Amino acid sequence: MAVLISCFGYAYTGLSVTGGFPDGFAGFAGAMTCLAVVPHLAVRRYAPYADPLILPLAVLLSGLGLVLLYRLDSAYAQRFKGAGATAPDQLLWTVIGVGVCVGVLVVLRDHRRLQRYIYVLMAVALVLLMAPAFFPGDTYGAKRWIFVGPLSLQPGEFVKTMIAVFFAGYLVTHRDALALTGRKVFGVRLPPGRQLGPILGVWVLSLLVLVFERDLGTSLIFFGLFVVMLYTATERTSWVLVGVVMAAAGATVVGSVEPHVKGRIAAWLHPFAVYLPKDRQPPGTGSEQLANALFGFGSGGVTGTGLGQGHPELIGFAGRSDFILTTVGEEMGLAGTMVVLLLYGLLVQRGMSTALHSRDPFGKLLAVGLSAALALQVFVVGGGVMGLIPLTGKALPFLAKGGSSLVANWLLVAVLVRISDSAGRAREAEA
Repeated sequence: MAVLISCFGYAYTGLSVTGGFPDGFAGFAGAMTCLAVVPHLAVRRYAPYADPLILPLAVLLSGLGLVLLYRLDSAYAQRFKGAGATAPDQLLWTVIGVGVCVGVLVVLRDHRRLQRYIYVLMAVALVLLMAPAFFPGDTYGAKRWIFVGPLSLQPGEFVKTMIAVFFAGYLVTHRDALALTGRKVFGVRLPPGRQLGPILGVWVLSLLVLVFERDLGTSLIFFGLFVVMLYTATERTSWVLVGVVMAAAGATVVGSVEPHVKGRIAAWLHPFAVYLPKDRQPPGTGSEQLANALFGFGSGGVTGTGLGQGHPELIGFAGRSDFILTTVGEEMGLAGTMVVLLLYGLLVQRGMSTALHSRDPFGKLLAVGLSAALALQVFVVGGGVMGLIPLTGKALPFLAKGGSSLVANWLLVAVLVRISDSAGRAREAEA
């Protein structure tokens, strides 16, 4: 079904944009078939008890991403001279991502092996997290890339999986101490002061990422992931309250002193200020991307204009990355946007279901962490382009252009499949 939907979207887009059947349809259909069949056979061979929906959902989201980029390539080619095609590169990265997924399933036969290397993974994650600070920022100031010759890497996409593994291993060991009750403040029992160390350390690290790399999205995902996993491990609501207060305090301070973050907030509060005279525009509101995105969502209505019948290229260069959801909203309407969000929601739900059925505490927490990381990234990206929260510049998982994001998310899928297989084996043994 995932392959059929993707192929139908590709054919529909070609007929809508060019008036004829797309020339590369046979190649696209063959590629999508291989991208579905190969990992399916790997799952049947190496993880036969895995959740049957995780892989098809990832394939369908990747296929929809390829269809959207194919549609955007034609729009950008007409509006911008020399605009290159991105769909072929995205297809190549999808192949690499699926290959990584299959490789993980073959090599990692038991997810509990990862628990032996939590400190090594955290050390690598910290190096990758800090590395972009030593490289030039992107066009609009955020530092989230590592450049090695002609290649570029967004390490934050891989860090979320590594950090989820570390948090799961750390919290399994220390959750009893973290669950201790402390003093009662305003009717809420807060954790003891000595147990606040972990959350204070993660809070400081997330603020450092925000200050030195000006990467609001990674900072939000990093800190939010820890708070979600901490609550899951301890079942203490006080940790959530402490986390929300610390996140709000840190964001307020950094947002008032760091120019790039301050500009993001100003653009969020005044998305249409770009159309005011220059002397009346608040600082940081010179871009019309968010305004055009909101216009796109509005013009899409309930059912959309139809693939190939909108103008997503008016958003500019970001239309194929963090603003790709606007294309869905304009050309597929509210209905299409809800379908895409429900696909993400279903993938997150299958991850949470895996956590509920997992018998070992490490696998349970790791499944929660990976699912939460995916949900948080969809929220910060979708919320940013819809004007719910400030823009973060992160890539929408599976849909947006970007090799790092695609490979990292297929890696996440592989670990979830492995955990669900172990949970399924345990249920089968009990039966």
